[in-house]
Amino acid sequence: MRLSGRVFKSERFWAIEVPILNVVTQGRTKKEAFLMIADAIESLADRKDFRVEVFPGRGQSFEIGANDQAFLMSFLLKRLRLKKGLSLLEVAEKLGIKSPNAYARYEQGVSVPTVEKLTQLLSAVSPGADFVLRESREPFG
Repeated sequence: MRLSGRVFKSERFWAIEVPILNVVTQGRTKKEAFLMIADAIESLADRKDFRVEVFPGRGQSFEIGANDQAFLMSFLLKRLRLKKGLSLLEVAEKLGIKSPNAYARYEQGVSVPTVEKLTQLLSAVSPGADFVLRESREPFG
């Protein structure tokens, strides 16, 4: 799984963002911007041995992947929840479960959701949003 981003020239710097993670930074060069976005995500994730890889694309597009896909998914869930200003309890209520700990296990990477469960979790943390899967145009590895 990869998440898409955008990099663009903004006056003297290269601005770079991964909108779905709500992460934005910049670099003096495009190459430095790619390094900065990987570092920003790794720092926010704050997990030993979690590494982000940047896949430069054409034009303004790029993608990020990670060495731990399950943790990338848990990080995505947490970032979406925080972006919407929801508490663990509020998400648990939206899911119709009694314990916020049940949902928190997904954010911690302790539980890995099935595709059906992931759809439910994304709907709970980002109500009204629609998520689009597409095949990457960038070669893998």
